[in-house]
Order: sequence, then structure tokens, then C-alpha cells
Amino acid sequence: MTSKATNAACQWITSAYPHGADFILSGNIDTDKKHSQINTLLSRGKRVIAEVTTTAHTLQNLVGVSPKDLFRARQISQAGAFMAGSANNGAHAANGLTALFIATGQDVANIAESHSGLLYTQLLDNGDYYWSITLPSLVLGTHGGGTGLATPRECLELLGCTGPGTAKKLAEIAAATVLAGEISLASAVLAGDWVTGHERLGRNR
Repeated sequence: MTSKATNAACQWITSAYPHGADFILSGNIDTDKKHSQINTLLSRGKRVIAEVTTTAHTLQNLVGVSPKDLFRARQISQAGAFMAGSANNGAHAANGLTALFIATGQDVANIAESHSGLLYTQLLDNGDYYWSITLPSLVLGTHGGGTGLATPRECLELLGCTGPGTAKKLAEIAAATVLAGEISLASAVLAGDWVTGHERLGRNR
């Protein structure tokens, strides 16, 4: 839609200006379908944050890890992401986002910029664990393109994300999906279930 509007504006300028105008519709600073630091800083699409505090009791009983061990692992992961120059200091935002994009008729190529993220955690004084994920350039919508196809439309209806003003709700669902995946994978790695889970439940089985 932005490209269509920009093209119309450029054509109007060309016709209205006495000497015409020479233009290229995209100079690539929009970095469509590519990650870029400018998207992280200034956003492209939606910027959304999901956060949750999990109690020490819940973590220990449901996923078998302690907040203290999670926080220690987070420090190692932070350093690793920094050394690698990663666009996301979390574990695997692209997994949940890709599944959601396919299900709801999004342009899956936009995962390139949409998966970038800033994961933050804090070990609280009472022993509980705070998590947040910021997705600074989430490119999705609830109208147009593949969202009008039968199956994606049904999925969007199930999520309550049809009609005007629902794109922000879908963005919130996307961020919550990513955060749930972060909690699951971080815990699985520490609990020793990461490799064994893939071996037991992987598609090759």
C-alpha cells in the first residue's frame, strides 16, 4: 500500500513539474524483506512488547529449572548474540513467527525483518523471573494479500483479528507467541530436553 501511494505521488510530481522528474520507486533504505539496524531503531511495521513474570515455583515445577540458572544462562546467551552480531539476542523468534505468518496469510518473506528482537530478563528480589521481548519491526496485517484466503481468514477469525483496528492485536499475539517460545526453549536447553525432545518428537521420527 505504501509503494502504491508513493508511486502515485511520484507520477503526479512527474506530470505536474514543468521539466518532469526522474525517480526510482525504492532506493532500498526501506530494507524490505531484509534485516537492518535502521528497522530496529526506527521500526518498520509494528513495534510491540510482550512481558511476563514467572514465579520460581512455576518454573521449577513445570519446566524443571530455577530462575537463578535461567538468568546465568541468559548472560551467556547475551554475550554470544553480541559476539555473533545477531539481529535477535533471544533464541528462536523466527520459529513461532513463521508458523503464525503462514497460518494467518502474511508475507512470510517479511520474517527477515520481523524476527529481530530484544530479549530482556531480570532475576527479581523475591526469586521470581521477569521476561520481556521487544519486536521492533514486525511487518504484518489483517487485511489484504493472503489474509483474504479462506484458511488464513478462518485463523484470523479464531484469533479475533478481522476488521478494522485488529492488526495491533495480531502484533500482540505474535509477541506473546515469541515470548512463550523463548521461555520454552531456554528452559528445555537447561533441563536437558532440547536434543532429546527433537529426537523423540522430530519430523524424522
